[in-house]
Amino acid sequence: MAIARRKLSYPPLGQRMSVEEFLKLPEFKPYLELFEGVVTQKVSPKLPHGRLQLDLGARIDQFGRPRRIGLAFSEARVIYAGSVVVPDLVVYRWERIPRSPGGALAEDASIPPDIIVEILSPGQSLRALRERCQWYVEQGTPTALLVNPRTETINVFGPDTPMRVLRGADRIDLDAVLPGFQLTVQELFDTLRVD
Repeated sequence: MAIARRKLSYPPLGQRMSVEEFLKLPEFKPYLELFEGVVTQKVSPKLPHGRLQLDLGARIDQFGRPRRIGLAFSEARVIYAGSVVVPDLVVYRWERIPRSPGGALAEDASIPPDIIVEILSPGQSLRALRERCQWYVEQGTPTALLVNPRTETINVFGPDTPMRVLRGADRIDLDAVLPGFQLTVQELFDTLRVD
């Protein structure tokens, strides 16, 4: 039985609603999210954001897919902990990739990702994204990364540990999900330089 969709000419930003009500909304771009019961909208990404997202996702897939240890998804909707979020990147360990009964990728993910990456865009609040990354970890995601193109730093969040700030030659440690993955902060941000 098809679910009737409301016809809205505007996104219902700031409105409180349930997950069920939210999932009946039509698609909007930039994407809508339901975070802690409130409808919000993602900021349209700029070129540096898009480059970092594409490059990091590709590096994770080039490492994780052939080894069948992990897979990255760009702007995939995840429904969990009473929220519907669309992080810039999510990574699932191979055995946890959401699948349909036939083995294909599931339409929606309803379990916490193993890694979530958010990339700060102009117009976004660094504080709000830090709080969101902490929320991801509190809701069951073992590692959340907040990539800041302005300062060329990465904030790393994990359970029962204080936030760490990585920069320069610091290795982005994703060993809990991708053992042996090698990438430094500088190598990631070097993708923003077009010589």
